[in-house]
Amino acid sequence: MGDYADLPGVRTWYETEGSGDPLVLLHGGFCTNATWGAQRADLAAAYRLFLPERRAHGHTPDVEGPLSYQDMADDTADFMDTVVGGPAHLVGWSDGGVVVLLVALARPDLVRKAVVIGANFRPATECFAEPSMLDAMTPDGDDLAFFRELYQAVTPDGADHWPVVAAKVLDMWRTQPALTTGDLARVEAPALVLVGDDDLMTLEHTTALYRALPRSQLAVVPGASHVVPLEKPALVDRLILDHLGQDTVETMMPVRRATGP
Repeated sequence: MGDYADLPGVRTWYETEGSGDPLVLLHGGFCTNATWGAQRADLAAAYRLFLPERRAHGHTPDVEGPLSYQDMADDTADFMDTVVGGPAHLVGWSDGGVVVLLVALARPDLVRKAVVIGANFRPATECFAEPSMLDAMTPDGDDLAFFRELYQAVTPDGADHWPVVAAKVLDMWRTQPALTTGDLARVEAPALVLVGDDDLMTLEHTTALYRALPRSQLAVVPGASHVVPLEKPALVDRLILDHLGQDTVETMMPVRRATGP
């Protein structure tokens, strides 16, 4: 069941489900809450889920001017202050993972633990396994047909607004985000970096993200792509729940996590 929250930046559609400690799910670019379908039952059995749809996505309207990850992160922080009512675990997929990183940097008080799935901290041209695919994406092309149908089915702005939103998202991908490893080193929340072994993001970029986050774990899912939550839902759910449920990480032969000689 969904409702709107009147946030300072945009009137935001969200859904809730389950009970327990709060867990915010942040969908990917061009996506809606429908793409979390394989995760909702398992996660809602353990947590109170909050699923906002970001500006220009799903039931949430577009805004004047360009889109930015920072504005989306500000919206998310406002959503957590207003609707969630305080700190929560954050799980973000693709663009949603970028938003998680930005919220964790700007509002560490709101992020208990973080999961970033197929996320990047630099623009697409620096982290996509095939950067040229961005140039091939057009609002009316086959590459975006699935996302176009998702958008047009529920947007309050009307189906004809799709080309405007598509152009905004693609422009954002070309230049954002622009974080550094130094920025990432300031993230305080324990984080799980999760990726498919054949992800849109290169493994080198994902490894750099993992290494830069001071309290992180890395999961590379075999036989999976950028849509790993849809391809391996049971495994992804288990990895998320294990990360959120553990107090500390203890291994028999720590190297990166070793605290002394």
